[in-house]
Amino acid sequence: MTIELDSMCGVTDEELTERFKEAIRIDNEERRIKGEPIAKYDTTERRAYLEFPDGRRQYAN
Repeated sequence: MTIELDSMCGVTDEELTERFKEAIRIDNEERRIKGEPIAKYDTTERRAYLEFPDGRRQYAN
């Protein structure tokens, strides 16, 4: 007997999106604990930046 799975292995788009968001949240939390910068996006400036533990921002060129 062969079982064929779709390309998403039965996971819906919504579930996949939620898993992705949770993975990013966990990664950001780990970076905060380690004192590493976190990549973010400023919607008003429309630019990516790194946010350091001391609160300063370094915008990408």
